[in-house]
Amino acid sequence: GKYVDECAPSLLGQSLPADEYEVIYVDDGSTDDTLARLEKIAAQHPNVQVHTRPNSGWPGAPRNMGMSRARGEYIQFVDHDDTLGPEALERLYEFAKRNDADVVLGKMSTTMVRPRRLFRHTVDACTIENDELMQSMSPHKMFRRAFVEEHGLRFPEGPWILEDLLFVSAAYLKAERISILADYPCYYWMKRDDGGNNTQHRFSPRHGFWANCRTIVSQIKDGTEASDDIDALQNRLLHRLYHVEILSRTREPEILREDPAEQRQRFEAARELALTEFPAAVREGLPTVSRLRAELLEHGDFDGAVALAERVREVKARSEVGALRWEGGRLVADVTLDLLRGDGEPLALVERDGKRWLDPELLAGVPGAEDGWEVRDPFRLAYAELVVKDRDREDWWYPEGDLEVRLEPLGEGRSRLVASGRLLLDPERLAGGRPMERGVHDVWAYVQLLGIDRMVRLTGDGTPGAPAAGPALTGGRLALPYWTAGGQLALDVDQRQRRLGPDTADAAAANTGRGRRSLPLPYMAAGAAGAPARTKVTVSSLTLDAELIPAPDGTTAELRLPARLALPAGRHPVTLPKTDTPVAHAVVRDGALLRLEGPAYEPGTGRRLLDSVADNGQVRRVRRRLGR
Repeated sequence: GKYVDECAPSLLGQSLPADEYEVIYVDDGSTDDTLARLEKIAAQHPNVQVHTRPNSGWPGAPRNMGMSRARGEYIQFVDHDDTLGPEALERLYEFAKRNDADVVLGKMSTTMVRPRRLFRHTVDACTIENDELMQSMSPHKMFRRAFVEEHGLRFPEGPWILEDLLFVSAAYLKAERISILADYPCYYWMKRDDGGNNTQHRFSPRHGFWANCRTIVSQIKDGTEASDDIDALQNRLLHRLYHVEILSRTREPEILREDPAEQRQRFEAARELALTEFPAAVREGLPTVSRLRAELLEHGDFDGAVALAERVREVKARSEVGALRWEGGRLVADVTLDLLRGDGEPLALVERDGKRWLDPELLAGVPGAEDGWEVRDPFRLAYAELVVKDRDREDWWYPEGDLEVRLEPLGEGRSRLVASGRLLLDPERLAGGRPMERGVHDVWAYVQLLGIDRMVRLTGDGTPGAPAAGPALTGGRLALPYWTAGGQLALDVDQRQRRLGPDTADAAAANTGRGRRSLPLPYMAAGAAGAPARTKVTVSSLTLDAELIPAPDGTTAELRLPARLALPAGRHPVTLPKTDTPVAHAVVRDGALLRLEGPAYEPGTGRRLLDSVADNGQVRRVRRRLGR
């Protein structure tokens, strides 16, 4: 249907020449006009093939048919309701060839799952030993065709849920070189407006969810060595399956939103699989709260799991943002994150008998946890990171700066885990080493402490809707940080929604500077090597283009007006769009701009006298002698 028409331009408009790649569509027995749409596309594009097959209703068989028809060196899977970035195939192919990769993971932009730190940095080559690969188990990757054929990699066909996990985990285990391209959004995986890409009947008996999990676990075990070490490769790989596919049955929101009888049935199925297929080291390697969930699951304590889920659901992440400022072209602030219980108090660790215990207030009334729960390693799998989201494009980028997790005393034998560090956001390099796109960008944090993970917007104590820091001139564009109506940090690049005028009105009014054709704006930061930006200004009733130029010292910007202005002699207010507050006054005589003055500039007596005298030769000579 319509999703084919939305996807097709992204496939056919690739920067890679059309004679260097083929597009293979497989119609899985569609009953609407999809086949007609595909045949029309193929008739117009020589590099497009269309193949048909009886309906299976599942992606495995169509993907296998596509692989059998492919003739290219590499295969990239694309679902019909997703899109590719314009340069995706060219970049992925060149990257794969340069690194001799069997599998290439291209950066994904998505509304389906939270951003993955796997895509924080580009990695030329790694193997399954990099267990972070298990964060990305969708098939939307590039695979060397010879590698796929050598190992006989195919998707299971028919109603087989988790078919992507089986295929991708097999590829990871067999691959000698895996590359991660993280500096360009290659694949856009978006939630459909009709909900069609949701797996609504995930646990239907005919789909074999639990048996399929068992098959994937067996595949991982067959490809790795068993070990009692919680950090051994096999246990790290199985951790993903245990945490995502098994423990999800015991945690919020799932265990709280389903029919209790059905959820109890899933709980028991998950318990049987956990006990029979997962080594004890997988459970022991979990962080504190996840380990407690696993304990309740494996002991069959459904009521305890529900009670714990209700308590953990109330836990919120809190962000504290220090003073925002521009330093060397980067937006800088100190950031601290922690977790709060439902009553607003910090989620604490309590010291007792030489051990640390999970906050008793969190566990009060939880069956199976009456005696408390020991925190063996508070830093187990704990981490936090900052991410910046492009609102228009759904792209996620990672600013510089790391957040470190530490224990902070609260007094009386209590402490809390906090993650702290510095936000270092460079608008000229954030997007994979390239400038940020024009638009509004929201600053988020992801935090995982004690096995509880949260995504939270960076929130400050600034006035909602007000500037968060002064504007900055960077790379020929204006960057305007501000607090949203909800008090959350956002950055407007190139005046997508915000305007320079309202954000600078108060500071501009206090400017006492005086220049000639240009005037320093001390409230505006700039990169030392930045390019000028153009902005509209109004001088009295005349609207014209002006320039904002980085000052030589790189700490301020200067406003420059044209040398000639079609205005009468006098001192005219200079305003920016959407504000009546002058940022400067233009002194004009005989159509020429003599100088710009700050609104608060107070000329001395001599200046006022000279400006009031007719412009005769004697005065001009005096002015030149005075350097005015």
